[in-house]
Amino acid sequence: MKRIFITGFALLALFQVRAQNVPTDSTSYKSRKLKLEEVNLVSSYYKQDGNNSAVTGGIGSEHLTDIANTIDVKLVKYGETGIKHTFDIEAGIDHYTSASSDMIDLSANSSASSSDNRFYPSLTYLRENEEKGRTLGIGVSSSTEFDYQSFGGNISFSQKTKDRNGEFTAKFQTFIDQLKLIEPVELRSPGQEGYGSANRNTFAGTLSYSQVVNKNLQVMLVGDVISQNGYLSLPFHRVYFADGSVHQEKMPDTRLKIPLGIRASYFLGDNVIIRAYYRYYTDDWSLKAHTADLEIPVKLTQAFSVSPFYRYYTQTGTKYFKPYGEHTSADEYYTSNYDLSKFDSSFFGMGMKFTPLNGIFGLKHWNTLEIRYGHYTRTTNMTSDIISINIKYK
Repeated sequence: MKRIFITGFALLALFQVRAQNVPTDSTSYKSRKLKLEEVNLVSSYYKQDGNNSAVTGGIGSEHLTDIANTIDVKLVKYGETGIKHTFDIEAGIDHYTSASSDMIDLSANSSASSSDNRFYPSLTYLRENEEKGRTLGIGVSSSTEFDYQSFGGNISFSQKTKDRNGEFTAKFQTFIDQLKLIEPVELRSPGQEGYGSANRNTFAGTLSYSQVVNKNLQVMLVGDVISQNGYLSLPFHRVYFADGSVHQEKMPDTRLKIPLGIRASYFLGDNVIIRAYYRYYTDDWSLKAHTADLEIPVKLTQAFSVSPFYRYYTQTGTKYFKPYGEHTSADEYYTSNYDLSKFDSSFFGMGMKFTPLNGIFGLKHWNTLEIRYGHYTRTTNMTSDIISINIKYK
């Protein structure tokens, strides 16, 4: 983690020196050279605890820690016809330790699954015609860890209304994943070496429309249709039946998800914004959920603001879930993963943003430092905490 921070600071120092030699664009001229517009360095630490691990059949420690670091670089240039070209390059790396994954081999603190790293780069290109208010986008991404490999792609189209107060966006995404079939140790064949593999595919379409209602109110409507097929279970999740026998989790090989949401921002004067969000979710595994989110950024001084937030979530649970020892051989599909059970949860915390006039540490282009902390509680007795730091160069 420290090494990544040092690298980020060195990059920002280089950007600072170079920026001093780049003339500021005037309102009548747009640079045709590729120019650095923004860099975001984000680091976070996450910790959770609970006693409903799916790896051990719905009982056992859910203790997990995760350290994540990402760097996001945005580059911009204008073509000869005035078209704006934006390149967004992002790379992230996580390191996690997991008590539950460690129990795949029933040998705590010694198995290969006790910790892992995940690397996830992405590249997005946007082509914007500012005169017509039209934007086309394309992107690719990947995510790699020991037992999971994912490749993603997306295309998008946005069109603003004539008065520029509204915007329609359509986006299509796909993820092609491959999983290693790591079975619980007692369910492996005698003398088994290596692991098999299986595929999982996800296709998602999103339609959204945002509108400036008046000088104080902005709203957005969002709808998604998400289709998944392939191996949708997790091979190392145990399920204990009522007769004491142990099995691998077994779920259907297709799933259709439909989330619908509305987001609103209300500007209460110059120093307070009320941001609200609601989402309804349903799928063909009989899981239904509601999410309500409220965040209120308050500017206390010209350079400092706070953002208290609260999110409430409730779900019915899928029809395939039963706790430890309650499934029987009559069940076609079965899981004891409490993420798919009935529960309510709350997530609340505070963000703090610093935007000094002369920049962070007196360096003008390091213009923002944001720190956020959140605490999560769930009625299944799982809790977690996360703290993140974002440093922005612009």
